[in-house]
Amino acid sequence: MQRITAYHHAGVITDPPVDTIALPHDLRHLRRKVLHLSNGEMVMLDLKEPVLLAEGDRLILEDGNNVAIAAAPEKLFAITARDRLHLTELAWHLGNRHLSAQIEEGRILILRDHVIRKMLEGLGATVTEVEETFHPVRGAYHAHGGHSHGDDHPHAHD
Repeated sequence: MQRITAYHHAGVITDPPVDTIALPHDLRHLRRKVLHLSNGEMVMLDLKEPVLLAEGDRLILEDGNNVAIAAAPEKLFAITARDRLHLTELAWHLGNRHLSAQIEEGRILILRDHVIRKMLEGLGATVTEVEETFHPVRGAYHAHGGHSHGDDHPHAHD
C-alpha cells in the first residue's frame, strides 16, 4: 500500500491524476486514514497535521504520482426563499442551529434533516430533495490556523 505524505491545493499540479478519491464533506478533514481509490486500491494518508481537503486538491503518492480529491454526491435539501431578505432570515435560523450550510446566491444547501425541513417550510421556505456535492461554508470555529500543505508554503483555512 502506497503512502501519501503531502498534498497541494487544486490548480497547483497540472499533471493528470492517476486516480481519484471521492469523499463526502465530513470526511474531507483528514490527517491519517486509509483511503480507497476509485479503482479499488487503497492508500495510506499520513500527513503531519490535519487538513481540510477540497474538490480538485491533489494527494502526492510516494512514487511521485498524484491522486485528485473529488467531492462525493450527498443527499441534501435545497432551500429557496421568496426573496433575498427571506433567504438571509432562513440562513440565520440555520446558523442559529449550527448546521453546516452551502450558501449560494439563490439557495442554501444543507444535509437532509426532516425536523429542520418542517421548520423551514413553516417559515415559508421551499425545500427540495437533491443529490449533489456539498461544500459548506467553514466558519470561525472550523479554523485550524496556518499549516503546511507539503509545498513548504503555509496557508490558513477558514
